[in-house]
Amino acid sequence: MADWRGRLRPGGHLWRHRDFLLLWTGQSISELGSQVSGLGIPWVAAVVLHVSPLVFSLLSVLGFLPFIVFALPAGVWVDRLRRRPILIAGDASRAVLLTSIPLAYAFGVLTVWQLLVVQLLVGICTVFFDVAYQSYLPSLIERDDLVEGNAKLQLTVSVAQVAGPGLSGGLIAALTAPYAIVADAVSYVISTVFMTRIRKHEELPERAKGAPKPAMLPELKEGLSWVLRNAYLRPIAACTGSSNFFNGIVFAILVLYAVRILHLSSVKVGIVFAVGSVGAIIGALVVDRIQRAIGVGRAIVWTAVLCSFGGLAFPLAPTSSPLPLLIGGLFVLQFGAVAYNITQVSLRQAITPERLQGRMTAAMRWIVWGTIPLGTLAGGVLASAFGLHTALWIGALGGTLPFLIVALAPVRKLREMPALVVEPTAAEAELAGGLLEPAPMIAEPGPPAA
Repeated sequence: MADWRGRLRPGGHLWRHRDFLLLWTGQSISELGSQVSGLGIPWVAAVVLHVSPLVFSLLSVLGFLPFIVFALPAGVWVDRLRRRPILIAGDASRAVLLTSIPLAYAFGVLTVWQLLVVQLLVGICTVFFDVAYQSYLPSLIERDDLVEGNAKLQLTVSVAQVAGPGLSGGLIAALTAPYAIVADAVSYVISTVFMTRIRKHEELPERAKGAPKPAMLPELKEGLSWVLRNAYLRPIAACTGSSNFFNGIVFAILVLYAVRILHLSSVKVGIVFAVGSVGAIIGALVVDRIQRAIGVGRAIVWTAVLCSFGGLAFPLAPTSSPLPLLIGGLFVLQFGAVAYNITQVSLRQAITPERLQGRMTAAMRWIVWGTIPLGTLAGGVLASAFGLHTALWIGALGGTLPFLIVALAPVRKLREMPALVVEPTAAEAELAGGLLEPAPMIAEPGPPAA
């Protein structure tokens, strides 16, 4: 197998890849716009509509619930259809849904029920978009460029998370929250326009001649089976899911801990998150070099280590001068999380057959995001039972364990991206006189790490 690192020139191939640049530019604008509605919708609920705490919490639940309910079916649909039209429909639909909020407000008919329905429908559109998005990238660019592509896309997310809150607050102050949401709707329209200009043609997934349309449940099970039986994907899912659980405990109470125990002002809390999040930007910028220097497996393991131990800084921060440790811990955690995600997502995309990309992505999302609300709930329960500081220690100490899952798994030995599992086409299988055989659950690895 050719050395894929040798084919990555300094600066990257993708700066001259027209279709990728269109996708990246549209998404960059959309990610920044999403920060506005991320603050604007809760602000409308709290300040404009004066909802109760229970209804306010429902906004968060309805935004996240679609990922648990619809992720696996979305993966099946994404593997049956062309992915670019799904992306276009997802962005266009979200633009229309968000526009309904300022329109209703302008006519004096905005209600909390509309806000909740919009939040739910936007969440459903986001599920289909996100699954199609990660599944589309391997068909748009060469697999040797996946790390670079994912790094650029993640860099956009990281920059938006740092710059977005300031932009959102400014727009809300200048326009009021309902009208500020227009900025996000416009960003989705712009993203839609960029994606319509992508030229690369997508082929529909091929089925054997005369074969009936497969049922939803068997296809859904096949996607889950691919993840759970794969010697690389299974430990990555377990590591990420358990890390998300313990981080859920920590971040569910971190702001409350900072205010009530460390007595930090809102300005100081903002500084912690703004400066600490710079680690995510740096992680996205250097992950390609890290991966090429120490290998794919070691990059996954060592960035998982950073994710695991960065959170210890939070309960260790002294009440007298907590900012250095809080910022440092968040910086390390964000650096490790972004570099880890870019590398492991690129590995997932590289080893998964094209026909399973959507279901693999959906299965991984369902597993690793399903632990987040459990961790968040556990954080509240632990804080109520044992106090904020103890609960923070439980989350931070528990978070030191997930890296062991990948450190003890075969993935740690990978030096390069493994060979893609190549399956026969439906026509080839038909000529061979039989149905498609199940793909092997582990691809042939490249040279082991030294």
